[in-house]
Amino acid sequence: MEQPPPSRLITRRRLITAGGGLLVGGTAGLSYAAYIEPAVRLVVTDYHLTPPGWPDDFPLTIAVVSDVHAGGPNMPLARIEAMVDLVNSLNADLIVHLGDHEATHPFITEHVPPDAWAGALKRLAAPLGFYSILGNHDWWFNRDAVRAAVLRAGIPILENDALHLEKDGRKFWLGGIGDQIAYYIAPYTFRGVDDLPGTIAKMTTDDPAILLIHEPDIFVRVPTRISLTLAGHTHGGQINIKGLPNPFVPSQYGDRFRYGHIVEEGRHMIVSGGLGTSKVPVRFGVPPEIVMVTLGRH
Repeated sequence: MEQPPPSRLITRRRLITAGGGLLVGGTAGLSYAAYIEPAVRLVVTDYHLTPPGWPDDFPLTIAVVSDVHAGGPNMPLARIEAMVDLVNSLNADLIVHLGDHEATHPFITEHVPPDAWAGALKRLAAPLGFYSILGNHDWWFNRDAVRAAVLRAGIPILENDALHLEKDGRKFWLGGIGDQIAYYIAPYTFRGVDDLPGTIAKMTTDDPAILLIHEPDIFVRVPTRISLTLAGHTHGGQINIKGLPNPFVPSQYGDRFRYGHIVEEGRHMIVSGGLGTSKVPVRFGVPPEIVMVTLGRH
């Protein structure tokens, strides 16, 4: 098994480095990072691919929502409602959420109760359904209330489980694993609730498979049995300034799994930049996004 390098946690030094980079742009740069990009901008990022194991003549569209982190200043309830409307307008076959439902940074200006954000997400509708997994913030903060709100809203949580879905007579698997760093043990030490082998074992036919994960790091162990892995967690780095070290990549693999379409040894993963923020409510160079994946030939 491939061993990762030492964990890249966000340190005070890295935070100061990022802040210094924004200061180079002056007041306008700081205002953009604090107000415009995280709270106003919202983009749809399209990916068209036919990864190994996915039939070319099996078209499927997936709208991917990740890291909502509900709460002001950048993800108040009104913005979540607007995001839901935009996702529904894409008319995807399937909608998924990759975890981290609530904001947990110390700069929250509007608290959005669990039943409020879950009620908004409940409106996400697609012919093949809307499914969610839980992220590390869902486990670390307000754990029971988050899970209960999602389930009360009728949103299935895929936790080390797989569903056999069908479109136009063609079947495929949708799997989701538990969070990989669900329990904090000590600095640099966590215990996960993920069961990758057990989840894949539930895919009992050779139909193509899609896997939902929160942290991208487990991708090094995802087998070729999975046609496409969808991940969140990194926020694309959240602050991404060309030429400067990125302080906000919460991955043991650093920039390798920061963002976008990643192909390694024929295996495909898409890492979403997500919607909300963590640690500090700023974004620069990685606007909030909805990912729209198109598989097969359309």
